[in-house]
Amino acid sequence: MRRIEVPPRPNHLRLVQSQGLPYSTPSYWPDDHYYSFTKAEMELVKKAGEDVFQMCCEAADYLVEHPDVITSDMAIPAFTLRQIKKSWDREPAWASVYARFDLCFGGLDHPDPALRTPRFYEFNADTPTCLVEAALIQAYWLEQTGHGNDQWNDIYPRLVEAWKRNLTLVEKEIGHKVPFVHFATAKGDCDGEEAINTVLLAQSCRDAGWPTRSMAIEQVSLSPVDGRFYDQLGDHIDVIFKLYPYEFMVNEKFGEACFRDMDNVDGTVWIEPPYKMLWSNKALFALLWKLFEHDPRSRWLLPTYLERDAPASLTSYARKPIYSREGLGISLQQDGRVVQEQCVNCMYGKEGYIIQGLAAPPEFIDSQGKSRYAVLGLWFIDGEPAGLGVREADSLITNDYTPFVPHSISDGPICYTRHKMPDSDEIEAALKVDQYACVQDGADVLAYIESVVAMVF
Repeated sequence: MRRIEVPPRPNHLRLVQSQGLPYSTPSYWPDDHYYSFTKAEMELVKKAGEDVFQMCCEAADYLVEHPDVITSDMAIPAFTLRQIKKSWDREPAWASVYARFDLCFGGLDHPDPALRTPRFYEFNADTPTCLVEAALIQAYWLEQTGHGNDQWNDIYPRLVEAWKRNLTLVEKEIGHKVPFVHFATAKGDCDGEEAINTVLLAQSCRDAGWPTRSMAIEQVSLSPVDGRFYDQLGDHIDVIFKLYPYEFMVNEKFGEACFRDMDNVDGTVWIEPPYKMLWSNKALFALLWKLFEHDPRSRWLLPTYLERDAPASLTSYARKPIYSREGLGISLQQDGRVVQEQCVNCMYGKEGYIIQGLAAPPEFIDSQGKSRYAVLGLWFIDGEPAGLGVREADSLITNDYTPFVPHSISDGPICYTRHKMPDSDEIEAALKVDQYACVQDGADVLAYIESVVAMVF
């Protein structure tokens, strides 16, 4: 694993915006460096991911048989338990499309032996983002620059196949054709990040053969007459993908009704499924360590405990809320001293914390002598590893503004076709504002992003 600096592409900021990343900034997509891996390194990360995913499945088996652990250690409401178990027990599994592991790995030749083994931080199993960057934008980067022989990136075609498999099973379960699949995000998405990720997923669903309809999660309406859920046009919601976390949903006024409705034959199918509440909860990794500490697969794990169970001998660790996002509420301690923390008095933490053995991401020094820390995001599509993304921070904690950096594979055959870069006139023509709804108009942001993404496809 190497960090390689290169000249940026001309007009690269406008270029990536025209490719479907409207919230990009010079700092978020720097374009002047990339990470290079070997095929052996990618195979190791893939193997580690498969093992950790299997452990997550075994942990889910344990949890559905121990519901007291779900409600106490994971702070998940009891009214969700029936649907968590029901969605987990489906055979074959359906209604889960995507997820992302975040992990620490410095490459097979890293000078620190501890960084030569992938170690997993957490599982973003419910509402992961950075999908557009990983699935599309870095693929276009490789095709236009030629910096590398290949890229681990089967994300988009695997999404299409995931929708085909899952929706076919959904229709078999509910007994009729789904007229359209709803895709929902929350209002207040100022930069369009959640919207663009949702639009990409909707596009992959359409490519799989199903019509889609976009809406805000706030537009989901619970009928006082039949207790079912309807959209903004009055149509019943058969299937809905929501880029909205379950830990928020269960606290909404319609939360319990949502889970009651799932018991109906014609109840709304939510994607991702309720069992993802088990995996998106950071207490999962405390359970993984408890169950698998002496398993050979534990080499991919970091010692992790519920805060109440953490040994006093563990003095270098990350303290994380069991529910948190974008690095919020995290505190890093080394030898009993706080070395970094991020918004520790924020909205997260009331449900409890985990203590995870400290494993700093690999440090790379840029040409200006500044430290950069790379965290890998391993994408799972329909239960299988499908690709990689890299976030690179100037501190030990990754947050919402941490840059995304493309990657490539240095050895093996060249596995893509080169494409020329568009000139500035072509880029600006693609971004001509009168072709789209105003991106600053919150009511039209989904329409704007859909129109930009349509040009990419």
